[in-house]
Amino acid sequence: MLIRKIEVFLRYTRMPPTRFGRLATRDPRFVLDLRNGRLPRPATEARVEHFMNMYREATGAF
Repeated sequence: MLIRKIEVFLRYTRMPPTRFGRLATRDPRFVLDLRNGRLPRPATEARVEHFMNMYREATGAF
């Protein structure tokens, strides 16, 4: 599930959920909404995965 991947990413990067949402989807409530059961569209899910991969490469995070 996407939310599990995001939670691991947030833990390792120590990034606040609202910052993640703003950077990945331009929606500061994105992570909170996922935690409350929101199901992202496939395109949004792909964009979030891409953001996490690019962030890891750029920062050398885990």
